[in-house]
Amino acid sequence: MTDSDVTVSIFERIGGRATIDRLVDRFYERMDTLPEARTIRAMHAADLGEIKDVLKRYLTEWTGGPKLYSVEKGHPRLRQRHMHVAIGDADRDAWLLCMRGALEETVTDVVARQDLDQALSRLADWMRNR
Repeated sequence: MTDSDVTVSIFERIGGRATIDRLVDRFYERMDTLPEARTIRAMHAADLGEIKDVLKRYLTEWTGGPKLYSVEKGHPRLRQRHMHVAIGDADRDAWLLCMRGALEETVTDVVARQDLDQALSRLADWMRNR
């Protein structure tokens, strides 16, 4: 086996679970404080504790880390799980504003941050349902 045969997950590239935890915490802090995120913040419960935990588990698994989400919740079915909420272009943009700011603050590897940003951008775009 050569070095080129080994694939390093984005989870490992960004620093693992500690980085995911900081990323999600900063994401929701931004959602709580940025005026541009007011609409998407209103889509969430007042207490963000549970949803933070869910997003941490989801992103851990989605980025190639341990399977923490699917063992409890099954297949993500993200669009289906979010259909009860109208998600348009402005909502996607507000979500990405919060996530990109959190990425800047928590992911030090520039290339890994760009790769994760691209993947999250595709995901956010796909989540639009209005």
